Amino acid sequence: MTDISEATARGPDIRDAYLAQMRAKRVMNMILLIIFVALLIAGFRTADGRNAGGFWNGLPNILDFPADVIGEAVERAHLMPGYLVEYFPSLIETINIAAASTLLGGIFGLVMSLLTTRGLAPVTWLVGPLRRVLDILRAIPEIVIALILIYLLGGGPVPAMIAIALHTVGALGKLFSEVNENASLKPVEGLASVGANWTQRMWLGVVPQVAPNYLSYALLRFEINIRASAILGFVGAGGIGYDLRNTMSWGQGKFDEAAAIFVLLFLTIVVVDQLSSALRNRLTHGARISEAHP
Repeated sequence: MTDISEATARGPDIRDAYLAQMRAKRVMNMILLIIFVALLIAGFRTADGRNAGGFWNGLPNILDFPADVIGEAVERAHLMPGYLVEYFPSLIETINIAAASTLLGGIFGLVMSLLTTRGLAPVTWLVGPLRRVLDILRAIPEIVIALILIYLLGGGPVPAMIAIALHTVGALGKLFSEVNENASLKPVEGLASVGANWTQRMWLGVVPQVAPNYLSYALLRFEINIRASAILGFVGAGGIGYDLRNTMSWGQGKFDEAAAIFVLLFLTIVVVDQLSSALRNRLTHGARISEAHP
């Protein structure tokens, strides 16, 4: 009886403490919001000042470039098929860069993921350092790596492929590692009991379980790498991005060719997105069906 009365007496105290904690949390969130807005305004004023105050003056002209591109494209629409054929080889080069970098990044990302998954890694003390390596590879933008490699190796598709592949290793290594953590350890333990080495345990016990998820993430990364390879063309890394930079730098008179390149990129990304989405759905649903009906 005494315990019940004490619990009843403590009830208002617990409620008051909870309400006080919620009020303190709301006050802290409001303070953080005010600080964020202040930093945003200060950063914008600094950027506008370093831009010689040209943001507000140039704001009314923000649609001039799209209007010029569309105007020239409509005016010379009869030349559009020829432009599409002309720049199609550059598009193939961009897709090749993305495919090669995705393949290399996926292979090394797979190895890194197995080395950084707790419970699967052969050397436990290497898990932390290798995860930091993956963090660094993800943190450095592809364009920074590409600029360094272009300075060392010269322009072309090779620096772009290496830059995108390194970033892909960091991204897929992290994603694959999270997938590995959900894999069942029973096949691994069974293989270990019959004397299988680490490579055999991973290849036969872990990879078959998570292969559909691997392929799903790799296809998604392939879409991202196509866009990245096109962007890297602006810094001299080859592909269709290089042609787009040249046509845009030329100015009026070449905007119709820039429009054709935009159309090629748009159609490519849409097609790849639809194909990869269909393959990902088939892989993931197929895996679920096989698990439901062994």
